[in-house]
This record gives sequence, C-alpha cells and structure tokens, in this order.
Amino acid sequence: MFAFKKLITPFLLPPGIFVVILIFSGLLLLKKSRKAGILNILIGISIWLLSIGPVSDNMMKGLENGLTIPANPRGDVIILLGGGVYDGVKDLTGVGAPSGDTLARIVTVVRLQKRLRVPVIVSGGAVFPWRKAEAMVDRRFLMDLGVPGDKILMEDKSRDTLENARYVKEICEKRHFTSPILITSAYHMKRALLSFREFNMDVTPVPANFKTWDREYGWVDYLPGGLGTSMTACREYVGLLYHKLVSIPRLASS
Repeated sequence: MFAFKKLITPFLLPPGIFVVILIFSGLLLLKKSRKAGILNILIGISIWLLSIGPVSDNMMKGLENGLTIPANPRGDVIILLGGGVYDGVKDLTGVGAPSGDTLARIVTVVRLQKRLRVPVIVSGGAVFPWRKAEAMVDRRFLMDLGVPGDKILMEDKSRDTLENARYVKEICEKRHFTSPILITSAYHMKRALLSFREFNMDVTPVPANFKTWDREYGWVDYLPGGLGTSMTACREYVGLLYHKLVSIPRLASS
C-alpha cells in the first residue's frame, strides 16, 4: 500500500497531473489530428523528463562540474552575490527573508568571515521598481548571524550578475581591495566568474550550496517531481550562452 501511494501521488500533483492530461489527450487526439496528438504527447513526455531526478541532476552537474571548495581561501574582502529574497515575507525584524539559495550563501559567508575577519560586500539590488533591494535583507541576516555591521558594505544597485560585477568592482577600487573572494551558489559560479572577468576582476571562487552529488537512483526518482532544479539549470545555461554570443565592451568600459 505504501509503494502504491508513492507511485500514484506524483501523478495527482503538478507537474505529474499535467503529464497525465497531455499524454492522455494526445492519445485521444491521434484519431482526429495526428500532429496535434503527437505534439501533446511529446510535451507531456518532455515535462516528465525535466521533472525527474536523473535528468535534472545531470543538467545541474554540467554547471557544477569542476568546482571545488578551497581548503584555505585567502583574501581581503568577501563578495556575497544575492540569490533572491521573499520581500513579502516578514521575519522578526520585518525586512523580508532570503530565499533558500541566498540563505545557503549567507551561511558560507558567515563561516568564512569569522575565520578571516575581513569585510563583506553584499551585492544585490531591486530587479523591479516595486521590489526591495536584496542587499538590505542579506545584511540584516549577516548581522543576526554575527557579522559586525561595520564589516558589511552594501551594493544595492545591481539587477543582474553583470551589474553585480560592475558595481562591486567600483567598491573594491575605492576601498583598495585587491584579493576578493567570491561566494555564490555552485550552479551560478561559472556565470558569475565570466561576469567578473568581463570587468577584469580576478576573484577566488568559493562555491556554496552544491545541489548534486554521486548517487544511485531508484524507481521513485523516475516519477514526476518538481521542475525547479531543471528550470534553474536552464536559466543558467541561457545566461552562459548570452556571454558566449554577446560582446559587452561598452558596458565594461562605462
């Protein structure tokens, strides 16, 4: 009975329910319109594949491969790249709360800052005018976890990774930081490094929040699950493709 519940439940919840609807409707449509039926079935199968562990994990592994956490990173400043906040959610201080990815980055920053006792640059603005700047939320959590307020510098103008690099470079030059340590999620690190290199910044990468590891898969891993990991990976691949296809010398020199 337990195994039956585990087998049926994923097909009753999104995205599994949409997989069932698309494939079933596609089979019915085959009699009337072969092309429409095949299209529905292919979309359903695609959603299924993107929602299972082996596929989403391998997509993410392509972003995390080759990255390691250095044993003893050294630098004169730590750069924290924001990964999103829930500004509609109020914590005890009423300033919102970091997303799961951001919180993992914050914990990594706190541990490293306590070891090195160097300043932290928190980089993250408001993507849209009606949102709060992320840097303010991240700073509050860093302080709550023990990082002194006078050790935190805020960069609250950036809206994407390229602007993170651009505005952080300005702070580093103004404060005469020469050996920055860059902290962001492992899946985001390759794109972040490309962005900082666009502005001729040499940073020491310390990836946080690895999402993949070597493991064996069981039958449960092939049932429909969440699409979050696959969508995150797709967004990063699009960002990497942008860097490869588009030259941005005017932005770098502005």
